[in-house]
Amino acid sequence: MEVKTNRGNLIMNTATMAYRNLLKTFHNPDRFMDVIIQPVMFMLMFGYLFGGAISGNVQSYLPTIVPGILIQTMLSAASGSGSQIREDLDSGVFDRFKSLPIAHIAPLAGQLFADIFRLVLATIVALSTGYLMGWRPVAGLGWVIVSGLLAIFTGWAISWIFVLLGLLVKSATAIQSLSLTIMLVLSFLSNAFIPIKTLSKTMQFIAYMNPITYVITAIRQILATGSWTNEALLVLLFGIGIVVIFAPLTVLAYNHNN
Repeated sequence: MEVKTNRGNLIMNTATMAYRNLLKTFHNPDRFMDVIIQPVMFMLMFGYLFGGAISGNVQSYLPTIVPGILIQTMLSAASGSGSQIREDLDSGVFDRFKSLPIAHIAPLAGQLFADIFRLVLATIVALSTGYLMGWRPVAGLGWVIVSGLLAIFTGWAISWIFVLLGLLVKSATAIQSLSLTIMLVLSFLSNAFIPIKTLSKTMQFIAYMNPITYVITAIRQILATGSWTNEALLVLLFGIGIVVIFAPLTVLAYNHNN
């Protein structure tokens, strides 16, 4: 009976902390910049500036760029997890949480579950912008949702890495700069915006070593074929592997900070 009560308290405490983080986000609209403004800006900029040069026209370029911008946005949204938890630690609010009769892990879990909302919003904005620009996936709506869910899960898994960085790096400014650098390197040194075959041999090797390349490829294949591919399965296993490895490390770092 006591175990059930403890589990119930953990769920309720986590839900409360997630709600608290959502309220904090809603009261700071600038936190939505990376999930609303960024995908729209990059989709328009890359689509209309480079669509003709890379694919002949914007319409032909959209099947390439929509999955690329989607995953780039997932990385950007996930990277915000680290800076947000670092800001909370620096503000001292976690010291207040320690004095409350709540589950010790609830503030960390609440942050990660609240980030799912940001990832969902980023996915909707990215895909909707592509649609308004004329993108029409071969797959039906059901497979578009499947690809979106795969992208959201991958982004959520990666957010564990950024939260760990936020717990280890002792400055919110430093984690923001580091997260931005990682996001740009992973997205631009991949197949997000251009075919890998157009790159030099050295850059091709780097792109093929980049795991984000395979995430984008999996999303493109789902949207193009309307089927669950081997690449999609590998991406799903990749996300699960990240959580299995980094969740315990993140909890360990969190316990050390608290």
